[in-house]
Amino acid sequence: MTHRDGAARAGELATPHGVVETPAFAPVGTRGAVKSLTHRDVVDLGAQMVLANTYHLHLRPGEDLIGRAGGLHAFIGWDRPILTDSGGYQVFSLGDRRRIDEEGVSFRSHLDGSLHRLTPESAADIQANLGSDIAMVFDECTSYPVDEAVARASMERTLRWAERGRRRFQAISEDPDLCEGVLTNPGQAQFGIIQGSVYPSLRAVSLRETVSIGFEGYAIGGLSVGEPVDVMYDVVAETAAQMPDAEVRYLMGTGMPDDLVESVARGIDLFDCVLPTRNARNGQLLTRTGPISIKQARYAEDNRPPDPECSCYTCRHHSLAYLRYLFVAGEMTASTLNTLHNIHFYLDTMRRMRDAIVFGSFESFRQRFHETFSRRPRS
Repeated sequence: MTHRDGAARAGELATPHGVVETPAFAPVGTRGAVKSLTHRDVVDLGAQMVLANTYHLHLRPGEDLIGRAGGLHAFIGWDRPILTDSGGYQVFSLGDRRRIDEEGVSFRSHLDGSLHRLTPESAADIQANLGSDIAMVFDECTSYPVDEAVARASMERTLRWAERGRRRFQAISEDPDLCEGVLTNPGQAQFGIIQGSVYPSLRAVSLRETVSIGFEGYAIGGLSVGEPVDVMYDVVAETAAQMPDAEVRYLMGTGMPDDLVESVARGIDLFDCVLPTRNARNGQLLTRTGPISIKQARYAEDNRPPDPECSCYTCRHHSLAYLRYLFVAGEMTASTLNTLHNIHFYLDTMRRMRDAIVFGSFESFRQRFHETFSRRPRS
């Protein structure tokens, strides 16, 4: 951490593939690509790091193939930092296609129905093959709402899995020949995940015990699964206040632009979310004043840019009318232009927050942001 303004923090996260200035947002490249964009687009937008998905890459093309190619950086042609999640959330999302036991999770592939198995150890092995700069430990995620007893049992299992995943990660680091495959990034770091649903006492236990295991960074998991926004903010504030000051604080899978601002205000450093890319493909543009549904007829002859103050390629070159036409016509370019805008908006918001923290004006930035941004679609 290099600067602090209230609870908001600015700092630098060093990885084998470069330094990430925080607070930062990592666009989601689930299968090794940010949907609708080329890597050149993502670099030009200023993304410092992308997130890839262990579950999806394990199913296709497989970590063995990626390992033989020299790791995910070499395989996809990306030379900046990569974070890989462990697959825990994806397995959680499979519902009745998965079975959880103490050793791990058995699940049916959503691609072809084939049977697979993920454990804390195999998740570490897979990510060693992928060679991401940051590997997440395997965890169990609960839904919302969830009974406190169920949340406690899940949190305690996550802690046991964290100990096993950490032991495997350290063993591979000391003896790469132990890896099932190829260790492609000896400088890989591993982050622990704090669970406990919306129960403060469970979060406190999870945090204390996860920190005692010892990781290079720590993440808050199990949010953005249906809980009210104010509840999420409370959990983030209470948890972040207890997290180690010297390590990165990562909030997984969140969220809307105002969620990022409020979470930075509560001490979070790192984010990822599919929302800007997924919503772009569905015709929603996120702007300073709020979301725009480009499919609406009101924009058929609107020759204004989506956001007159935005400097992204889309806003500098195209009108709402053209973007609506592309979307209604089913042109692939619609997804590209919408995604360029949304990712730019997210990354520019993070940049402005970093600057505000450095200059000691974060609270002013926060107030100005909320004065203009609304979750309600722009009229």
